Amino acid sequence: MLLYNSLTRTRDEFVPRTPGKVSLYTCGPTVYHFAHIGNLRTYIMEDVLDRYLRYSGNEVLRVMNITDVGHLTSDADEGEDKMVKGAKREHKSVMEIAQYYTDAFFADCKKLNIKMPDVVEPATGCIDDFIKVIEGLLEKGYAYIAGGNVYFDTSKLKDYYVFNNFKEEDLEVGVREGVEADNNKKNKNDFVLWFTKSKFEDQALKWDSPWGVGYPGWHIECSCISMKHLGETLDIHCGGIDNAFPHHTNEIAQSEAYLGHKWCNYWFHVLHLNTNSGKMSKSTGEFLTVSLLESKGYDPMVYRLFCLQSHYRKNLVFSYENMDNAKVSYQKLIQKIATLKEGGEVDQSAFDELKKGFTDALDNDMNTSLAITAVYNVLKAKCSDATKLALLADFDRVLSLNLLEAAAAVRAAAEAEAKAEHAGDPEAEEIEALIAARAAAKKEKNFAEADRIRAELTARGITLIDTAQGTKWQRN
Repeated sequence: MLLYNSLTRTRDEFVPRTPGKVSLYTCGPTVYHFAHIGNLRTYIMEDVLDRYLRYSGNEVLRVMNITDVGHLTSDADEGEDKMVKGAKREHKSVMEIAQYYTDAFFADCKKLNIKMPDVVEPATGCIDDFIKVIEGLLEKGYAYIAGGNVYFDTSKLKDYYVFNNFKEEDLEVGVREGVEADNNKKNKNDFVLWFTKSKFEDQALKWDSPWGVGYPGWHIECSCISMKHLGETLDIHCGGIDNAFPHHTNEIAQSEAYLGHKWCNYWFHVLHLNTNSGKMSKSTGEFLTVSLLESKGYDPMVYRLFCLQSHYRKNLVFSYENMDNAKVSYQKLIQKIATLKEGGEVDQSAFDELKKGFTDALDNDMNTSLAITAVYNVLKAKCSDATKLALLADFDRVLSLNLLEAAAAVRAAAEAEAKAEHAGDPEAEEIEALIAARAAAKKEKNFAEADRIRAELTARGITLIDTAQGTKWQRN
């Protein structure tokens, strides 16, 4: 399996530290508002990675944090705490906001078939862990205290900009316009490990620490939560590309300074979902959520398919026209699957050959676009319906598009419609039984019996209409 590794900037063969066991960390949400569908694209692609690692026979332990304190409105550690901002907006406590939007996030994940990580840890549950690591960084000389806050000293590192060859002048304090410099910093790219009351007097959540009453910086959270549940080494760290700098850069800096060795081998970054006007955000344009898509008539599986049709390392452009195309594609796909007949034997040779097309796609840097093509190749293949259904069920362990469930719902709706159409016919039950017997005869290649039943029904004034969804009938 090849994965593009942001750390090496190459597609590397994925080899877990312990054969057959994968430690996987995914950056979770800052729960101050609903997740927009751009955020959720990242979680969908991480979910497919997680599922495929398990599908390939690995035992995966996936950990996700919930940021409920410490994430400021600038990722460069300036501005107001996002959680406090959310609490002010809705006139609730920070913890009420955190619980509400944590629940909303996982409700959206459920709709999109993003499975729950094995471990979900809120930042507020790990304060002692943060303090322990910060104390260790101070002892090792990688951190310093200034103005009541504790900072990581990036000048002590040989290579800080691990993901990109940034130029100094491109990284002026602020990273975003309108942010004032923090004069406590020795170097403009140093970052906060712990804030004290000297920084924000109105901070809602504070804890005692060796440096005064305060709260952790955002970046320390993921390092400590990963170490707590996954140990001192990590196989894969996932997140959106916007987290590569400074968040993931800072995670590597503090983790490896504290541990004294390499921390994470593979970095999996998902690129942006953009609108026609640029990067999606919560503060500009229409706030695009799963609930909004549902209100406009889009099944969440349509959005999941929309994401899977593109490679995770390509920017994806959202538009309602693109969603309409995905909706049509999903409906046609399900209708086609609904025509497949259950029963019969699986052709193992055909199964293995078609499955190889699917696994080859995902082994090639998680190419979900080609994996979807493999689904269509199954439907076009010259093999039994039983083989096709077995393959689709197998593929959907990774794609999780509800392929067979949605097809079964289509068949059930068609059957219900047919029964409703003939509800007042006294011979309806007998006719349906004969139609079922004809279908069974055709399946067994007993065409003489199938023709006999059709002739009997024709003689009784019944016309049969064979459709993709099954056989319908009407009286002449």
